[in-house]
Amino acid sequence: MIALVDYGAGNLTSVKKALASSGVEFVVPGSPLELAGAAGVIVPGVGHFAATAALDASWREAIAGAVRGGRPLLGICVGMQWLYEGSEEAPEVPGLGLVPGRCRRLRGDPARRLKIPHVGWNALDPTRGGSRLLAGLAPGAHVYFTHSYAAPVTADCVASTTHAEPFASAVERGDVFGVQFHPEKSGDTGLRILRNFLELCVPRRSAAEARRC
Repeated sequence: MIALVDYGAGNLTSVKKALASSGVEFVVPGSPLELAGAAGVIVPGVGHFAATAALDASWREAIAGAVRGGRPLLGICVGMQWLYEGSEEAPEVPGLGLVPGRCRRLRGDPARRLKIPHVGWNALDPTRGGSRLLAGLAPGAHVYFTHSYAAPVTADCVASTTHAEPFASAVERGDVFGVQFHPEKSGDTGLRILRNFLELCVPRRSAAEARRC
């Protein structure tokens, strides 16, 4: 069972549909205690970084505890930004701090008609090999973005994207994964990425099912 965390940030329905199309059982937990039985956790989101403040200390600890227990975590869009220490968008709201660094506003380039927010399809450029999340994707695969803030390209970045400037479009740090784009809106490429994540959760899911038998 995959836990899909809802903090009122918007794109839950489209993520649900993508998971359902992959034949995956998922639950939207009403309490952080319900994360204990999940094989993996997905934190989606669109909109403002401050929306993550809806997840109080008990949620934060439950999500961090799931990661400490070896269960994969995937942050999508604002959910990816929340994996970091914080964001310029809401400096007073702390991130989870599972990935070092802070997110900042994209600059854009009006002279080249590169506006902010960055909305539309753009390419994933691999920054290092061996990505488990992006396995099987061709370099330059296109995915769908809609955002104004992003994380810098660092050692945890497995793919970057350029919109006036390069930014981290996918990160991996242990069992913590993040994508700045929306895989649930990115066609077959996005579904492949979601399946890759779900396959990482399979050993945990099988073990949990075995314990119930």
